[in-house]
Amino acid sequence: MRLIARTWAWLMALMGLGLSVGGGYLLWLGGSPYYLAAGLVLVGAAGLMARQRASGAWWVAALALLSVPWALWESGFDFWALFPRLMAPLALATVSLLLSPRPADGSGGRGTVRAGLIFGLAFVLGLALAFVPHGVVQPDATLAYEAPHGDNRPADWHAYGRTPEGRRDAPFDQINRDTVHRLQAAWTYRSGDTQPGVDQNTPLQIGGLLYSCTRRDRVIALDADTGQQRWVFDPQASAPFWQRCRGLGYWHDTEPSPEGTASGCRERIVQTTMDARLIALDAHSGQPCEGFGQHGTVSLAQGMGPVRPGFYFQTSAPLVARDLIVVGGWVVDNQMRGEPSGVIRAFSARTGELVWAWDLGHPATTREPPEGQTYTPGTPNMWSTAAYDDELGLVYAPLGNATPDYFGRDRPPHSDEYNSSLVALDIRTGRPRWNFQTVHHDIWDYDLPSQPALIDLPDGQGGRVPAVLQTTKRGQVFLLNRATGQPLAEVAEKPVPQNGAVPEEALSATQPYSVGMPTIGAEHLSESRMWGMTMFDQLLCRIEYRQMRYDGDFTPPGLQRAIQQPGNVGGMNWGSVSVDPHNQRVFLNDIRVPSVFQLVPRADYAEFSKTHPPVSDGHGPSAQLGTPYGIYTTIWLSKLGVPCVQPPFGTLTAIDLKTRRMAWQVPVGTAQETGPLGLRLGLPMPIGMPSYAGTLSTAGGLVFFSGSQDFYLRAYDAQTGAEVWKHPLPVGSSATPMSYVSPKTGKQYIVVTAGGAAYSKRLGDYVMAFALP
Repeated sequence: MRLIARTWAWLMALMGLGLSVGGGYLLWLGGSPYYLAAGLVLVGAAGLMARQRASGAWWVAALALLSVPWALWESGFDFWALFPRLMAPLALATVSLLLSPRPADGSGGRGTVRAGLIFGLAFVLGLALAFVPHGVVQPDATLAYEAPHGDNRPADWHAYGRTPEGRRDAPFDQINRDTVHRLQAAWTYRSGDTQPGVDQNTPLQIGGLLYSCTRRDRVIALDADTGQQRWVFDPQASAPFWQRCRGLGYWHDTEPSPEGTASGCRERIVQTTMDARLIALDAHSGQPCEGFGQHGTVSLAQGMGPVRPGFYFQTSAPLVARDLIVVGGWVVDNQMRGEPSGVIRAFSARTGELVWAWDLGHPATTREPPEGQTYTPGTPNMWSTAAYDDELGLVYAPLGNATPDYFGRDRPPHSDEYNSSLVALDIRTGRPRWNFQTVHHDIWDYDLPSQPALIDLPDGQGGRVPAVLQTTKRGQVFLLNRATGQPLAEVAEKPVPQNGAVPEEALSATQPYSVGMPTIGAEHLSESRMWGMTMFDQLLCRIEYRQMRYDGDFTPPGLQRAIQQPGNVGGMNWGSVSVDPHNQRVFLNDIRVPSVFQLVPRADYAEFSKTHPPVSDGHGPSAQLGTPYGIYTTIWLSKLGVPCVQPPFGTLTAIDLKTRRMAWQVPVGTAQETGPLGLRLGLPMPIGMPSYAGTLSTAGGLVFFSGSQDFYLRAYDAQTGAEVWKHPLPVGSSATPMSYVSPKTGKQYIVVTAGGAAYSKRLGDYVMAFALP
């Protein structure tokens, strides 16, 4: 026992020394004195315990007790903020008291044992509370809610967001709040595609067939009731990186066939590939449509000029509107100026012929570029999916940035006009009707990542107002009149930081804030909001915070490492929202992990990139050729691989559009499959994890979501946010669920693809359907 006690004393001395050194450095940086004081107490206590003095244990107990008022002063009663501040001191006090030396005759030792047990009980209680959800925004009882009702008639899920309006609202209520507890797996299909890449696909359903695509762009038709494979088409696509397929398009030829012609390809599945091809397939056979392009294929590289492999292709679902297929394109981030054009093009769904092109650098180019020329390189691009209003005849295109993202000097005027803008294009001509910019002179990679949602709002006079809702990486939610582009919820220009940028940069003095709508997950950071699993890695995060530059929203990138909050992955990302049109509610998920970035002078970049290799999430050093600086950017994690900010790291939120208020918010996902240093601890703490993909709303009063870091498909009560059902998945999912009613059996299904959660090494190839027994 004495050997164990001495070993413990030495360990505590090491911990105290580390806290003292780190705490002293933090204090020198202008931070909290607590860690220095705590470290000195532990060193002193360790010395006493090494000399077999029981008073050393009481010093540690006193530290734990005095940590409580300090923690409450810094954090209030936020559980996850208190967790690293109190759990380590409680554990240290428990072990120290139980190992405290006792007199040989046994007298006087009971007090330390009792105290140790009390501190141990407090530690166990704190650990138990970690398995209870915290940070829940309770449902607002003042907001009206009526249980929606569906008619359960079959209705195709014929576009990425069910319809081109992008609402992801399944109008069925067979699976509802009363029956969802009986929901069970109906069938599972495995595609066999487990190669590197990310499965982010939301399938389509047309009649009795389900259409799915894999990370390598294979298209598969499945029986909607059994999951049995009907056909497979493999385009033999390849890309050096960023292999994924988020969805497909569908077109139905409503014109009568000319007499004497074949009737094949009247219904088409439309695919874009990771090597920049547009393909039309017969929906019944999977064969390429011969009359479309060249034997069913159109090259999307036409008019683009020389394109390096992997520098231009499509990852998101195409938009099918009237008889047109509207596509944008993804370009690799931050490699150079003059990357491939962000031109948006519309092709005939019948022939594959180019009908119009919007080249914002050369508005006079309405189709192919002039002979010997290309579409304007480096213009803002649409890598996400557009939405469409057939009544207004408008396509709503969410745009990204001119490359590179983090240095804006010498950008042409058209880029600064359209960067990070939502643009309404005329479906007949492709000419812009209006545009609304969400970031001025964007040098933060705050491109618009998500498909807009088209929602009709009551005008209070028995009519309706056509609205478009656009989520952003900034956590801002913009609500606009989709006919005019004017805000329906107030937007205010606010001043933003002007210091810290490189001298060549010209910053915008103000930025637009959607003050009339809730802001999601964009809290201002401070040293006291830094986090860690323990007080030790929390100290390191606090030191990093003090070492970096952070002036709040829109802290500009410069030569010193700086914090970007929200980070360049969001806020909200490509999953978009789902809508309950009956109750005028939208449901969205978010990511709450800041980024860090730093510009590197060109002369230093080559050496810098050797010592800062790319990281697993695809970030790291990027050359930004053609500018004076390279860029280094990555998500901000502690030394244990845990975000340096307080949980939750991801939430699910309902917004009431009638009042423009938050209806409820809950942390989404647990730490069951993740942990410090990437270890799987198997602890289902509902901490709220970064969330990817999007939500599905149903007329049964439910919201389905699968894009958390643990391996579950979940259903939430749309009125309250309460989790009412979950089902384990074989691997994680990075896809948005969908739902349909089979025209053959009348049964409602919930379908999700499971190919692996974000940042997880466990990949899969599953398409899974769930139904009531």
